[in-house]
Amino acid sequence: MNKAERQAKIRYLIQNGHISTQEAIKRALQDEGIQVTQATLSRDLREIGLLKRRDADGKLYYSLSSSSVSRFTPVIRSYILKVARADFILVLHTNLGEADVLANLIDSAQLPDLLGTVAGADTLLLICKDGTVAAEVEQDLLAGL
Repeated sequence: MNKAERQAKIRYLIQNGHISTQEAIKRALQDEGIQVTQATLSRDLREIGLLKRRDADGKLYYSLSSSSVSRFTPVIRSYILKVARADFILVLHTNLGEADVLANLIDSAQLPDLLGTVAGADTLLLICKDGTVAAEVEQDLLAGL
């Protein structure tokens, strides 16, 4: 697993859990079959830009900063011209000849809620886990256009 994939998994864990320590993140990664040293994990967390917040009970937990909430890198976002949604499928429009490049970038990110892509010349179908995920991804992508 490369650095980008590992950091995407960490973002996913933080977005979908209430994790309060680096050790808990390390265990969650191990549960997913990802081995990481403490030094690498610390560097990843710093690069991702995690924040420590307090919940209603006063307990600290990790949270993503607003600049790191997007599932997609700036490179991925740069290919997208237009986004439309049909239930759990997103239709992404690119310049002619770029849909397959975008599909490869999205597929290689291995985002857990995105099941796959089908690319044409300038149109990409992004198949999401369900309609809720598709709506979230649509809003994420529209925010960058």
